[in-house]
Amino acid sequence: MKRLLLTAAAVLLATAVRAETVPGEKSGTEELFQQHCAACHGTDRLGGTGPALLPENLKRLRPKAAARVIAEGRAATQMPGFADKLSEAEMASLAEYVHTPLPEVPRWRMAEIRDSHIIHNPLHTLGDTPVFSADMLNLFVVVEVGDHHATILDGDSFKPIHRFATRFALHGGPKYSRDGRFVYFASRDGWITKYDIYNLKPVAEVRAGINTRNIAVSADDRYIMVANYLPHTLVVLDARNLEPVKVIDAVGSDGTSSRVSAVYTARPRNSFVAALKDIPEVWEISYLDEPPNDYAGWTHDYRKESGDLEPVARFPKRRITVHDYLDDFFFDQDYEFVIGTSRKGTGQVVNLDTSRVVSELEIPGMPHLSSGITWNYRGRTVMATPNLKEAEVSVVDMESWENVARIPTLGSGFFMRSHENTPYAWVDVFFGEHRDAMHVIDKQSLEIVKTLRPAPGKTAAHVEFTRDGRYALVSIWDMDGAVVVYDAKTLEEVKRIPMVKPSGKYNVWNKTRLSEGTSH
Repeated sequence: MKRLLLTAAAVLLATAVRAETVPGEKSGTEELFQQHCAACHGTDRLGGTGPALLPENLKRLRPKAAARVIAEGRAATQMPGFADKLSEAEMASLAEYVHTPLPEVPRWRMAEIRDSHIIHNPLHTLGDTPVFSADMLNLFVVVEVGDHHATILDGDSFKPIHRFATRFALHGGPKYSRDGRFVYFASRDGWITKYDIYNLKPVAEVRAGINTRNIAVSADDRYIMVANYLPHTLVVLDARNLEPVKVIDAVGSDGTSSRVSAVYTARPRNSFVAALKDIPEVWEISYLDEPPNDYAGWTHDYRKESGDLEPVARFPKRRITVHDYLDDFFFDQDYEFVIGTSRKGTGQVVNLDTSRVVSELEIPGMPHLSSGITWNYRGRTVMATPNLKEAEVSVVDMESWENVARIPTLGSGFFMRSHENTPYAWVDVFFGEHRDAMHVIDKQSLEIVKTLRPAPGKTAAHVEFTRDGRYALVSIWDMDGAVVVYDAKTLEEVKRIPMVKPSGKYNVWNKTRLSEGTSH
């Protein structure tokens, strides 16, 4: 009854606020926000010391949960509770308010990006040799989302080397420089951080967007490309110190403005490849000093903002028209093909050389292609992907683009991993009652040979291998969590390392050498 009364009160209050607010004047709820929230989250809700409070940034925090956070605060952050200052109706109204879209796409361009730029430790002050002893290419960066930290983990001894605070809500997976010295992080709020693993110190930070999907690092280590939902932009950063170089508006050939689903580096092509969420286009953007001349179709963005470091002719793009909007990506090992899927469950294979869709994919549900992997199966390369909706793993022939197998699982999964030196592929069951299960699949028989349950009742997710493939590391996705190390041959537990809700673990060798068992 109390919950029903609270809900009714919130609805009445919100209705009254909307009805009584005069255009140009603040509502009572807006005044509450300015009084209690704006100092940390910004007067415009775009974020400050606290995260942005916009529906695009709060998809994992529903209004009821947001009201609880307002009342109780949030552990492992500076967010206090307001239960002693605000009524239940006021807190419910604030929760609804922060889930209300802004009237227009907010501005975040070169001037705002440049103003956010922070240099923590100039590169010339940092030594060129590691301050600790370890195989630098067998390190892991473990993202602990429970209290917004990251741990540098030795992949030989499995001992943590260093733990440090990150920006709130990292998203999209960290990326490395080619030598593994630097790691780049992106937060959902658009903060990009460059961290020096050798010296265990941050180098620089910049806020490149308001709601960011992911980042990519050019193969020559010169540029970072940032994909944004808000605003509708791709942002180029100088990888040396994260100084902004260029803002590229995500606008389709018909003039439609679009969110950017994701951006990846096509290393052999010396380009970035981006998918746009609201228009049926894929873009290839060159970062070469001279525009490519091996095929036609490159165009230039001649809009130059005050503060652009590069001439307008830099970063030309090619537009590739596709049959449907793409949300997720997968590349073949040679980066000739990009495979994409939409939220509608449709899949397309795009030949980047010919700029054409060459095949459709028959994969039901919502395959999670960005966690897909490849291996050799009976003399042919296959791609395997978990599925966010269906309880199965799809295996696809990468020549015919036809299904080889659909492997039933205990539920829909999120992450899949393998390694060249192991006969097994591992996939989690991230959602539902069997979220504590981890399937181990024989890559030749295409059958599940074992189902592990590292922590019964707790979510097991995101496998990553050591550089030699000898050990597999599994995350227990819980505040009282751990990274569990398994012998990849015997499938027996070797070690358990306590951590605070660890999510992804990223091995330097596998990510920089593009292991076929690791997403790129």
